[in-house]
Amino acid sequence: MTQAFNGRDNNRLSTVEAASKRWQNVAIASLSFWLSGSLILDLVIMPTLWTTGMMESSGFASASYSIFWIFNRVELLCAAVALSSIWAWSQESPSSAENKQQLFAGAVMLLAIALSYTFILTPYMSGLGINLDVLETTKSLPAEMDRMHAICWVPEASKLGIVGLLLSKCDRSIA
Repeated sequence: MTQAFNGRDNNRLSTVEAASKRWQNVAIASLSFWLSGSLILDLVIMPTLWTTGMMESSGFASASYSIFWIFNRVELLCAAVALSSIWAWSQESPSSAENKQQLFAGAVMLLAIALSYTFILTPYMSGLGINLDVLETTKSLPAEMDRMHAICWVPEASKLGIVGLLLSKCDRSIA
């Protein structure tokens, strides 16, 4: 009877709002999990490995490849979930087209960064760190490894900034 009176389907609106809120929560959860994992890796695990001298040990390349192999796959999963949920949320959300485009572009950039880590940077750096001369008595990191560490901070800082930006947009865009 209320439908006929005011011309709106209240059940349809509440269902759309609930679906929109659900996708927004999925996006926030995946981005938050990704951000926290990245910060733990960047601010706890890697500095600990550096200060304990593990980077100078012979098995560091294979150990770090194992760590990053797992983390890169988790990053890909988080990027895919974030991209999918942001896309689904943007379809349901009444927010502006510009806001939707910014959210989607940020999620695509995050996926591109995760793909570059997984299939380009991590394998290349692991290859640099593998010691193929077992008779060599002095073990040191190749000079190119320092350059690659510096290069890796550019997408890492971009990733952290984009995740933070997307989280703030998701939080502000409560439907």
